[in-house]
Amino acid sequence: MKYIDEFNDPALARRLLDEIRATATRPWALMEVCGGQTHSIVRHGIDRLLPDEVELIHGPGCPVCVTPLDVIDKALEIAARPGVIFCSFGDMLRVPGTDRDLFRVKGGGGDVRVVYSPLDALDLARRNPDREVVFFAIGFETTAPANAMAVHQARRLGLTNFSLLVSHVRVPPAVEAIMTAPTCRVQGFLAAGHVCSVMGTAEYPALAERYGVPIVVTGFEPLDILEGIRRAVRQLERGEHRVENAYARAVRDEGNPAAVRMIEEVFEVTDRNWRGIGRIPASGWRLTDAFRAFDAEHRFDVTGIRTEEPAECRSGEVLQGLIKPTECAAFGTTCTPRTPLGATMVSSEGACAAYYLYRRMNDGPTPQAAPVAREEMNPVA
Repeated sequence: MKYIDEFNDPALARRLLDEIRATATRPWALMEVCGGQTHSIVRHGIDRLLPDEVELIHGPGCPVCVTPLDVIDKALEIAARPGVIFCSFGDMLRVPGTDRDLFRVKGGGGDVRVVYSPLDALDLARRNPDREVVFFAIGFETTAPANAMAVHQARRLGLTNFSLLVSHVRVPPAVEAIMTAPTCRVQGFLAAGHVCSVMGTAEYPALAERYGVPIVVTGFEPLDILEGIRRAVRQLERGEHRVENAYARAVRDEGNPAAVRMIEEVFEVTDRNWRGIGRIPASGWRLTDAFRAFDAEHRFDVTGIRTEEPAECRSGEVLQGLIKPTECAAFGTTCTPRTPLGATMVSSEGACAAYYLYRRMNDGPTPQAAPVAREEMNPVA
């Protein structure tokens, strides 16, 4: 734990905050791309500790939140079918579809199981040859290598009862979509370190140059985020726009070549719908023709899905950074973790869940000291 403690040091946090205050002379708006970063920011009150000149906008960096409603409904239909073992990470079970979620399917007799890896689902397929085992393969670039490996292994083992329901999304096209939106106020990005640890940073310099924005790769601990903000503000004040790696302990420019090769063998780039945002070109992956036999969407011929988002849910605006969760009238009233209207309220990386868990309805007074001491690290429900 000592290594992590070093990135939660209150004295170093105050020093970084002082440097940010001394550097920022004009208003700047930065977007953190990852929902894990959003939770860290809200949990530790980083956004409230920053000077008035620096605003943090929460981005669409929660893969659970942006999984489109039609894919959720397809998952629900498949999971409810006899003879199917439907496997998923736990944070997908409460994500609402049009009229139910995976918990309700399970309560109605569906064999829905929480697993910790797609390889767990693969093992279930091996041990249950008379059942169809489906793994819900969602996520950004971070989860794609393991999902690709599972399919690769299934083909090697000759398992014909294993498949993936794929809804993978890619970060760089989302950054471009954000920058080209007419409502965009973003002037710089904090890029997600775990994504770059897999894919590297090669796709980001062109985006930084094209849109004149600094992109700083950073981690998830308080000091990681503050250092990323410091570097981004420094670039903005100097009129610079380049890619910086502030997470060198985990990210190399080339990423993880072995993981990238596995992804490229199993998946191909495709257009993808993002829940609450819309269709973003080249923003997702699907299985290649060589692995199409393992595509659950084709295997189960899931068609005729009609979706309908709750009219009062504004999670799409939250995901685009247009509003904060507390600006939605449903937040904390008709929309809670027990009765969610949208995925942003139940995902472990959702912005609405972060505000509900750590901030609730009232932000309260601005704290006077960085709340990153060890005794304050435990979340309060």
